[in-house]
Amino acid sequence: MVTARLCWVPLLLVLGVGSGSGGGGGGRRRRLLASKVNKHKPWIETSYHGVITENNDTVILDPPLVALDKDAPVPFAGEICAFKIRGQGLPFEAVVLNKTSGEGRLRARSPIDCELQKECTFIIQAYDCGTGPQGTAWKRSHKAVVHIQVKDVNEFAPTFKEPVYKAVVTEGKIYDSILQVEAVDEDCSPQYSQICNYEIVTADVPFAIDRNGNVRNTEKLSYDKQRQYEILVTAYDCGQKPAAQDTLVQVDVKPVCKPGWQDWTKRIEYQPGSGSMPLFPNIHLETCDGAVSSIQVTTELQTNYIGKGCDRETYSEKSLQKLCGASSGIIDLLPSPSAATNWTAGLLVDSSEMIFKFDGRQGAKIPDGVVPKNLTDQFTITMWMKHGPSPGLRAEKETILCNSDKTEMNRHHYALYVHNCRLVFLLRKDFDQADTFRPAEFHWKLDQICDKEWHYYVINVEFPVVTLYMDGATYEPYLVTNDWPIHPSHIAMQLTVGACWQGGEVTKPRFAQFFHGSLASLTIRPGKMDSQKVISCLQACKEGLDINSLESLGQGIKYHFNPSQSVLVMEGDDIGNINRALQKVSYINSRQFPTAGVRRLKVSSKVQCFGEDVCISLPDVDAYVMVLQAVEPQITLHGTDRFWRPTAQFESAKGVTLFPDIKIVSTFAKAEAPSDLKTTAPKSAVFEEMLHNLDFCDILVLGGDLDPKQECLELNHSELHQRHLDATNSTAGYSIYGVGSMSRYEQVLRHIRYRNWRPAALEARRFRIKCSELNGRYTSNEFNLEVSVLHEVRVSDKEHVNHLIVQPPFLQSVHHPEFQTSIQRSSAAPSVATVVSIISVCVLVFVVAMGMYRVRIAHQHFTRESEAAKEAEMDWDDSALTITVNPMEKHGAPGRGEDETEEEEEEEDLSSSSSDSEGSDEEGEGEGEGVGRGRRGQGGAGQAQLEWDDSTLPY
Repeated sequence: MVTARLCWVPLLLVLGVGSGSGGGGGGRRRRLLASKVNKHKPWIETSYHGVITENNDTVILDPPLVALDKDAPVPFAGEICAFKIRGQGLPFEAVVLNKTSGEGRLRARSPIDCELQKECTFIIQAYDCGTGPQGTAWKRSHKAVVHIQVKDVNEFAPTFKEPVYKAVVTEGKIYDSILQVEAVDEDCSPQYSQICNYEIVTADVPFAIDRNGNVRNTEKLSYDKQRQYEILVTAYDCGQKPAAQDTLVQVDVKPVCKPGWQDWTKRIEYQPGSGSMPLFPNIHLETCDGAVSSIQVTTELQTNYIGKGCDRETYSEKSLQKLCGASSGIIDLLPSPSAATNWTAGLLVDSSEMIFKFDGRQGAKIPDGVVPKNLTDQFTITMWMKHGPSPGLRAEKETILCNSDKTEMNRHHYALYVHNCRLVFLLRKDFDQADTFRPAEFHWKLDQICDKEWHYYVINVEFPVVTLYMDGATYEPYLVTNDWPIHPSHIAMQLTVGACWQGGEVTKPRFAQFFHGSLASLTIRPGKMDSQKVISCLQACKEGLDINSLESLGQGIKYHFNPSQSVLVMEGDDIGNINRALQKVSYINSRQFPTAGVRRLKVSSKVQCFGEDVCISLPDVDAYVMVLQAVEPQITLHGTDRFWRPTAQFESAKGVTLFPDIKIVSTFAKAEAPSDLKTTAPKSAVFEEMLHNLDFCDILVLGGDLDPKQECLELNHSELHQRHLDATNSTAGYSIYGVGSMSRYEQVLRHIRYRNWRPAALEARRFRIKCSELNGRYTSNEFNLEVSVLHEVRVSDKEHVNHLIVQPPFLQSVHHPEFQTSIQRSSAAPSVATVVSIISVCVLVFVVAMGMYRVRIAHQHFTRESEAAKEAEMDWDDSALTITVNPMEKHGAPGRGEDETEEEEEEEDLSSSSSDSEGSDEEGEGEGEGVGRGRRGQGGAGQAQLEWDDSTLPY
């Protein structure tokens, strides 16, 4: 090796020396020399096969990229300097790893994407280094073909061609293929681009799928069991990569054609106040090509389990009678329990509807004086009753209303009772009225008496004729029995409800013949019965069925409503007309606050066919109306809750008006969505005002009942009659009742007066108002009022107080509204104001005196140190002093404008007028105003004075 290197080097030196001389012939000599040194071209394989993984830059070649040169080991000539690729825009390049061995590498300029280019073919050549470092006289190999394949990476997930696949199948069949789903993959290789498997993700469904995407059912489907199936399907490529997004397969089950009503909703929601709402807007009849000649459709709204058989107004019976235009004089035997009507307090009651439930163990005594003893020959009994079959084989009498002897005997003068599902009315005349055999018992036999449903009964007595009205229909008694009049006696009578009072023939008086059932609105009214129109109004429902646009029903449709509009029957011979007619049937509820809950609906049909004995049978439609909860109002009473009046007003004929500015407002909470949709803050409640009626307002006296010998509450009857309201007055308070607007009740309450003709010993009286809507369903807040008496103050006491309140000349007047208010309040209560004024003035005088003393000491101290103290104008060294102007002072400097003075005078006039408007004691007001004027008068002398902050003075 050393020898060769040494040999090779001189040769180069010789050649180099020779080449450095010779002029133009030197170039020829150099080329000749180079051709002698670089004799051979590099050699490479004729073809190469390469593989590159996508998103990578390294190419694996087979065979490896190696170039050989027979000139080796001669430097440069036997070395490989480059591999060059022939072609434009190719993403590959070749580099030399070792010049001596000729090894090279093929690599990508940037990551290769198989989806864009799966393979590439190009030409490559090897170049030696020539004869020197500059690469002169280089030689290149022959052209070799390189074919490169891009190896795929499973980077894409399968995707379905459709987001949703839909199919319709008929129930009861097994399908080989209901539908086919298809997914694709964007990878370039067959391994990763092909879909090898499909799978159902949803569990427990009667479906299966094969590897080609065909969906089939594994069991027979039923339309009644489930009308639609929604299943999720995923796909896998051959690299077991799942789909990025599952696809939805919807399979609708179509029933085998069965005659019946189609496209109706089982649950129908009704928003209170929405008026008439269609129940089945899209309903239609499927006859399966049956030849129908006529059809009768009956729509029934079932509400017998709501309140008194349906949604009715829950005002008191007196209010309802007045709303329906009934005559006055009605006596409510089952009123709401209260202080005045306490005989129903022990009964079982449904407070929302004022329904009294009698379980066969209780009754109620009506106090004496509530019902006149002599009802004459004309009177009317009304009631709501729900009653079932009587217990036992031979049922006893179940008394609804009974007027019997209170003691000694057990005679029934008149009674209403149920016996073996028959309604019986008993009326026994006295001997002083008649001494002949006359009708005494009237019997009605009706199925409704024991059907456990609510019915409205009116027993009209025009002796000797007694007529029963049930749900507005007239029924004559099927049996009338006669009896002799009752022997005259002076035994007191007892009127009872729910049982009959047995005062005689027993060791101890007790109730007997108990009633089993529910009663409501039991009333009795002496005199002639009201008209049929009034009876219909009293028992009318506030909800029912309705038909929108009767004109559009067509002439071929016959329809009929029952009296309560809970049943509608329609008949026609054209199916299209019947469909359109049923689509117009609506539900309506006219109450502002309806009873929330379910109302069941039933649609039954009868079909007649042409010339066929057996016709198609249509199943009933069972649906329900869900009446949503109405927005509950919040009734609020507000006004002046405390004031004082002089004794003279209490003693006057007009008295003291208690609630001159009472205001009744009803609001409801309405949820308001936040303005920013991105925020997750809860919705804020916004209160809106609501207008509706009230049915009573009670004014209660607190702290003991009124003493009728010296005090009372008064209200002109004209105020009530003008506003169609009634009232009752007692020592416990005043009760205003009747259905009326809130403004009507406001106007009446503002005229309530309190009188006391002996107010000398009275300090204050407290009252409370509480109002109601729908017989206590919604109640207001309890508004409390306290009225105090301004007693006269003796003259000597007033002079003493005025003397103490007079300000010293060095005090300034402070004009502040709150201070004036405090003076007015103190004048209203002289006993407390006197003590407070004396203490305040004494403390104020002491503080001011101490302040003036300290200022005087400081002044003398500084005058001794100042040489100019004898001059008229003294120069103060105020470096250690702080002068503070009281911000509460309103100084009337000589230079201020007249506008400010006029404004203060206007404020004084307003304050004095407001005091007068409150009705305060005139003498007390004089004292307060005198004090205020005195202080303002002294303000002129003290306006130039300043308050000194002497906290830094050296003493």
